[in-house]
This record gives sequence, C-alpha cells and structure tokens, in this order.
Amino acid sequence: MIRHTVVFTLKHAAGSLQEKAFLRDAKTALEHIPGVQKFEQLKQVSKKNDYRFGFSMEFADQKSYDGYNKHPKHEKFVKERWEREVQKFLEIDYEPL
Repeated sequence: MIRHTVVFTLKHAAGSLQEKAFLRDAKTALEHIPGVQKFEQLKQVSKKNDYRFGFSMEFADQKSYDGYNKHPKHEKFVKERWEREVQKFLEIDYEPL
C-alpha cells in the first residue's frame, strides 16, 4: 500500500470563492480516478507550518499509484489548476513499515 499525501497553500484568499472552487474541483477530478482509495481533503490546523490544506489518498500498490500519476484526469488537473493556483506544496508518499 502507498499513501500519497500533499500539503499546500493556494494563491487565493482564505475562504474565497476561488479557494472553495479549487477544493471542489480537485475532489471531482481526483477522487474517482481508478486506483484511488480513501481520498481525503484536509485543513491544516497546526501552527508549526504555514500550509493550509492537504490531500491524502491510498493506492493498493506501485502500479496503481503510477496509473494515477499518468491518468489523463490527473495530468489535466495538474496542468490546468494545480500549476496555476497552488502557491507552494510538499508531497510525501509513504509505505507501511
């Protein structure tokens, strides 16, 4: 199993319609890509960093994760929305020990 996580901050103002639209559209675009399990959108609450949101999802194996990364819906979302609207991010992928 691989848990794919990303924390990020958007260029949009907190609570703005643009922020809400990005989160809504991300869920629509990414949640149902084949192989995605346990998709979650998260609001970061710690004062230890300044990221605002997180996405977390699981994949059964490396093949499923690779398929997600190459899927046309994922690539389109990254190119058309992520690259334009995300100010900064940190991506971490985990496997259980």
